[in-house]
Amino acid sequence: MLVRRQLAAVLSVSTLFLATACAGDDLSSDSADDPAPSSDSSDAPAGGGELTLAGQNFPEATLVASMYEQLLEDAGYTVDVKLVDARDAYMSTFPASVDVVPEYVGGIVNFLNSRENGAEAEPFEAGDGDQLASDGQALLDGAGISLLDVSPATDTNAFFVTQEYSDENGVTKLSDLKGKSVKLAAAPDCEGRLDCEGGLSEQYGIDVTDSLPLGYASDQTYQSVLDGESELGETSTTDGTLEEQGLVVLEDDLQIQPAQNLVPAVSTAFLDEHPDLADVLNPLMAALTTENLTELNGRVAVDRELPEDVAADFLTAAGLL
Repeated sequence: MLVRRQLAAVLSVSTLFLATACAGDDLSSDSADDPAPSSDSSDAPAGGGELTLAGQNFPEATLVASMYEQLLEDAGYTVDVKLVDARDAYMSTFPASVDVVPEYVGGIVNFLNSRENGAEAEPFEAGDGDQLASDGQALLDGAGISLLDVSPATDTNAFFVTQEYSDENGVTKLSDLKGKSVKLAAAPDCEGRLDCEGGLSEQYGIDVTDSLPLGYASDQTYQSVLDGESELGETSTTDGTLEEQGLVVLEDDLQIQPAQNLVPAVSTAFLDEHPDLADVLNPLMAALTTENLTELNGRVAVDRELPEDVAADFLTAAGLL
């Protein structure tokens, strides 16, 4: 498994210059009637330029960020990658100084909803990614953020216990924990969130006595549950490491998790200047599925392959590089 990294910036710079042929060079000089080349194309922004990519720093997010980075560099962009521990760490500068973020539909829409309408705002709960994106359009427009194509690949929050705890307490779904006191190991921003500690407490009636900020699907979170420091840990539904660790996901039987399809979130202003971003990133969204994402996550978290290597293999096999 990957060791949870601290708040860090991962910088990878690769500059490619796109060769642009002058249209007049191919015109025959012996035809005076040939029209002059149109100047309209000079007004269209060329692909490439400097770009800041931000995202969260857990295995799947790191993997997908590497896919974005490699595709964008291949398209001529110089990419500065900054991965942080929680969404709120980059949302404070997005879109001001961040251009692109690998996101999850429910995550970003409900973050904007809470920021705009308060922590107690009714969350967006559509189970369909496209519908959820549509429901949150006004919030996205107000924030100056555009979503590109929504991927069929989806990854929601999930909560796990040890197999031993599940067997001894007859716990297979989250509602089985109603009235029980547990400590929760989770992402630093989990406390109070309706898709995390807040929903476990308010919707499921679980007595969360402490929320330990040990990270989303991190080594520290796994170990906290395995050592008995916490009874419950936070991960994702595409986590391929749990079974071999003796851990088991509890069913979200009250369905407190909104749709979490993968989606590129882009500064609207940057997208207006670089509309080619859609052509670069949308094919990746179409190529990803929940099944192949889970397999790729396993290669990173279980087989300990480097995210950039796994990303390159997938992009090449999919014909995207």
